[in-house]
Amino acid sequence: MLIYNVTTHVEPKIEKEWLLWMKQKHLSNMLATQKFSIAKIFKVISEMDHGGVSYAVQYHCENKSILNEYLKNDAKLLQKKENDKFGSSILFFTTELQLIEEQS
Repeated sequence: MLIYNVTTHVEPKIEKEWLLWMKQKHLSNMLATQKFSIAKIFKVISEMDHGGVSYAVQYHCENKSILNEYLKNDAKLLQKKENDKFGSSILFFTTELQLIEEQS
């Protein structure tokens, strides 16, 4: 399993609107690509104040090939929608996480 992790720094003035948009629109758009099996939103807990709040959104996919399909065919359009809506009020970066082991 691979996790496509998008960490976003959100300005306080748009935090509620951004989070609502993520829950109501963006996550379902990401899942509609059929590249991801689940999407999770985490709020980053930090004692350092950077003038905003950060969220990590994790999209689970089966393998690197599927993620590459998303990046090639879907990513630009979905990122454009977010940039068009929120502009410079958000900053994001992506990372890829590979599951090595899971224990319960």
